[in-house]
Amino acid sequence: MKTIKILTLAFLALVAMNCKNETKPEVKTVEVETETVKELDPNATYAKAEFIIDGMTCQIGCAATIQKKISNMEGVKSAKVDFESKLAMVEYDNAKVTPTLLEETVTKVADIYIVSGMKTVDAFSLEETEQGIN
Repeated sequence: MKTIKILTLAFLALVAMNCKNETKPEVKTVEVETETVKELDPNATYAKAEFIIDGMTCQIGCAATIQKKISNMEGVKSAKVDFESKLAMVEYDNAKVTPTLLEETVTKVADIYIVSGMKTVDAFSLEETEQGIN
C-alpha cells in the first residue's frame, strides 16, 4: 500500500513539474493598412466622366476593386462604380487625369474589363435619376 502511495505522489509530482514548463506565447506584428487623406487642389478645374465597364462579374471583387484603383489615382476627386448599371462615374482634375488614363487604369486591373462609351458630363446620370425619384 505504501508503494502505491509513493508511486501516486511521484506521478503527481511529475505531472505538476511538466505543467510549469509553459512556453511563452509568440508575439507577431501585423501591419495594418491606413487610409490616407488626399489633398485636393482648390484651384483645379474638375471634369466629370462616365463610361461603361463590361466584364465585371461581382460587386465586391470587380466593381469595388476598380472603384478603389480609380479613387487612388492622383487628381481624382471622386469615383463610383455601379455594378448593376456597369457605369463608372469619375470626377477628376483635368490637368492631371485624362479619359485615356482612366481607361488604362481600368484595363490594368484585369484583362477582362472593357471600357466603352467614355464621355464627359455636367452631371452624373445616376444622380439625375436619384434626384428625380426624391
